[in-house]
Amino acid sequence: MSSSADGRPTVLVVDDETEVADVLALKIRERYETRVAYGGREALESMDSDVDAVLLDRRMPEVHGDDVLAEIRERGYDCVVVMTTAVDPDLNILEMDFDDYLSKPIETETLLTTLDQQLDSRRSGDPKLEEFFSVVSKLEVLESELTPAELADSDEYERRKREAEELGRELQESHPDFEEIVDTFRDISRNA
Repeated sequence: MSSSADGRPTVLVVDDETEVADVLALKIRERYETRVAYGGREALESMDSDVDAVLLDRRMPEVHGDDVLAEIRERGYDCVVVMTTAVDPDLNILEMDFDDYLSKPIETETLLTTLDQQLDSRRSGDPKLEEFFSVVSKLEVLESELTPAELADSDEYERRKREAEELGRELQESHPDFEEIVDTFRDISRNA
C-alpha cells in the first residue's frame, strides 16, 4: 500500500457532479490525501499506483462507474474501491469487483469509517478478510433493498451467502478480534 509524502493514504474521489465530488473530498481531506476526478474519463487518467482507495460514483454519463471499476481492475490496480451511488443496487453487484457500497448522501462518519476499515483490512494482508468484507457489504446492501422473495430467486445470492458464512468461520479461528471487527463493519450505514 502506498502513501502520500506525508504518510497518509491517497484517495481518488470520482463523481460527475462537481459539487458532490468536492464535498466528499472535503469530508475526508484531513485524514487522507485526496484527488478529485469529475467523471469516468478523468478518473482513469488520474489513476496510478499511488492511489490506495477510490470513492467511485456508479452512475456517470460519459463513462459509467461500472466500466471505470472494470478498467481499474483490468489495469491491475489492487486499490480499495468503494462504490458511491444514489441508484438502488440490483443483484448484478454480486459479480462486481469492488470492496464496499455506500448509498448517497453519505455521512462523514460513515465515509471515514468505511475507508478506515477497508484500508486496514487491505493492510492486514489477509485476502480472506478483504473478500469477507466485500461479499458481506454486497449482501447487506441487497438485503436492505430487495425483498426476501427476490433474493431467494437468485442462485448467486445464495452462493455468496454461503461463501460469507464459510469465510466467517475461517476468520473466526484466525482472528481473535474477528467479532469486534465485524461489529464495527456492521455499524456502518450503507443506505441513505
